[in-house]
Amino acid sequence: MFDKIVKALLPSDHHFYDLFDESAQNIVEAGNLLKKLFLTKTATERDKIVTQISVLEHQGDSVTHRIFSELNSTFVTPFDREDIHMLTSRLDDIMDHIDGSAGRVSLYKLTKFPESMIRLTDILHLSIDEVQKAVRLLRDFEQGDQFQKVFKTVNEYENEADKIFERAIADLFEKEKNAIQVIKLKEIYQGLETATDMCEDVANVLEGIYIKHS
Repeated sequence: MFDKIVKALLPSDHHFYDLFDESAQNIVEAGNLLKKLFLTKTATERDKIVTQISVLEHQGDSVTHRIFSELNSTFVTPFDREDIHMLTSRLDDIMDHIDGSAGRVSLYKLTKFPESMIRLTDILHLSIDEVQKAVRLLRDFEQGDQFQKVFKTVNEYENEADKIFERAIADLFEKEKNAIQVIKLKEIYQGLETATDMCEDVANVLEGIYIKHS
């Protein structure tokens, strides 16, 4: 209680919230492009989208560095420094796995994508939207019901992604006869599933922050 009173009286740099919003919005845009990537018909279109995602990944890195720089130069922060660092890193992890998955599509010159891969991308897209909602809620810890709803939804999406991933890999090993193709597709599946895991990691960090401040 004393810590909360002190923080309420001291000035705090709310610029962090804007940076978190920027990071989350960047991930949303990358998620939108990733979803579009698996529906495009030509290699030229796919390569263009992969490049756009790569640009967003670099922009995300820039936001991450700006947050860390703010963290080093700000005396009083909106919440614990360790939580700011962890949240920033986990958001960056989502972007990295989106970029990695997209890059492999171009690198491996894939032209056809299993339905389960598209479904997994859809789940990731929905998870990212929930992450953005939670990040925006950081400005107001009084909205407990909304926080809890997001945490529950992200967890449900992660469980669904796990099921899709496990079934997809089983089908891949059973039906795909080209060993090289198995390796290529498995790596992309893994990247998409891990990105969904990272969304849950972000939700867990946010839940920890919410608990401390509620």
